[in-house]
Amino acid sequence: MTDFANSSRRGLLKGAAALAGAGLLPGFAWAADYPSRPLTMIVPWGAGGGTDATARMISALLERKLGQPVNVVNRTGGAGVVGHSAIATAPADGYTLGVVTVEIAMMHHMGLTQLTSEDYTPLGLMNADSPAVTVSANAGYADIGALIEAIKASEPGTFKASGTGQGGIWHLALVGWLKSLGLEANHVTWVPSEGSAPAMQDLIAGGVDIITVSLAETKAMVDAGRAVNLALMSTERAASHPDLPTLAEGGASDFALATWRGIGGPRDLPQDVAQMISTAVAEIAVDPEFTEFMDSRGFNVAYLDPEAHAQMMKDADAQMADAMTAAGLIRS
Repeated sequence: MTDFANSSRRGLLKGAAALAGAGLLPGFAWAADYPSRPLTMIVPWGAGGGTDATARMISALLERKLGQPVNVVNRTGGAGVVGHSAIATAPADGYTLGVVTVEIAMMHHMGLTQLTSEDYTPLGLMNADSPAVTVSANAGYADIGALIEAIKASEPGTFKASGTGQGGIWHLALVGWLKSLGLEANHVTWVPSEGSAPAMQDLIAGGVDIITVSLAETKAMVDAGRAVNLALMSTERAASHPDLPTLAEGGASDFALATWRGIGGPRDLPQDVAQMISTAVAEIAVDPEFTEFMDSRGFNVAYLDPEAHAQMMKDADAQMADAMTAAGLIRS
């Protein structure tokens, strides 16, 4: 599947710079009466995780540009269904936006919802990241090879892993990695979680042995010396972690995957309102405060304009269908 996290930042941000500069987009005068009251930014995942952190920074910058408060609301549950549904079913007036994540390309294939990317107005992709294989600092694995040897030598179900809900992107990352090693998808038991933050807490508490989430989501525990990243599920090393090998470099397989996060609203947002928001989002993507925030936390900035964002989500849906079929996660 497409590895967005390893695309050149310069190339990804070129569109943002073009949109935000040189007067190429119609001005905000199109929607002179918008916004006239506070906005809500819905986050389908729990407070403290990567999606939440990204949403809060974007919301703070969006608030400055639109001149109205942008209140972040975490709507968790149903492996992302609750929050994504809240975004899709909100009034199409521009006052309720949300962070649409890669799970929208997955949930309907699992029979969890009928929602697809067609139920949203895409306003700009902002971030894409590959997951790491992370263990507790006291687990004793010198490298990814040592962990793989232990997993292969174990009975199915001995090891437990977490990072998101059952069938979520980080679960799919684990399944894809296990299958690339010639193991069954359930050789390592998946323990569902409502996001990366509680999953990391479970890792430190000893409830699970492995976490597969983004580098940014492991940062606090790794910096505190309580967790260790062993390898990255990517085709290239991350600029933020140049010393962390990829799975392939660690002799662990060539499996690679990326998650992504974009700003969206309900389907059929008024064109002038969507234009205003997408212009602001494009400007945020190249705002030094945003890029420095993302860099400091290990997030990869990966901007795509609304048209490219829409096509990416459509392509991701087909890619995830193929991957989930191979992993045995498709439900009718």
